[in-house]
Amino acid sequence: MDKPTVFIVDDDQGMRDSLERILTSMHLPVESFASAEEFLAKHDAARPGCLVLDVRMPGMSGIELQAKLKEKGRALPIIIITGFGDVPMVVACMKHGAIDFIEKPFRAEPLLASIRRALEHDSTGRAAEQIREEARRKLSPLTPREMAVLDKLVLGKGVKEIAADFGLSYKTVQTHRAHVMEKTGIDSLAELVRVWLAAEFNRT
Repeated sequence: MDKPTVFIVDDDQGMRDSLERILTSMHLPVESFASAEEFLAKHDAARPGCLVLDVRMPGMSGIELQAKLKEKGRALPIIIITGFGDVPMVVACMKHGAIDFIEKPFRAEPLLASIRRALEHDSTGRAAEQIREEARRKLSPLTPREMAVLDKLVLGKGVKEIAADFGLSYKTVQTHRAHVMEKTGIDSLAELVRVWLAAEFNRT
């Protein structure tokens, strides 16, 4: 897996150079881009890290880049840096997913602390996503009827209640339950509930 990388997007060459010096001195992998368009063309969502992003740039703005990344799915944690901060801008950035907002000029220590938080946030998010995807993979072989029976089981309903709810025979529901266990490879209701909850989290 790629090492977590700090991606810098800023049209100011001097700012990019300064940020690179700070980050490399802390042994953090860093890549910089002169425009939002350049970053977007090369961005791979599978790569872990965070994004240090200027707001006001020629062409696509930082806020527009945030929106583009959000449209594409799971985006990197974003730290906004700008010399022209105001309340509406902060609100807009936070609405699009920024986790911090730093005004220029800034000191290295607060920026590094923010970057560390962003990298931890990304790591935690990716771990949670992996758990969710694994849970969904386990449940993916189930038919719609088996999934419906499972939904009832994890809510604490017994076979007789489920049979009555669906107008099915007791034996049919028992068969569906057996298929759920067999297809998922899970042999306990407690584990089945855990997997179901993990798969349901942020389900789209």
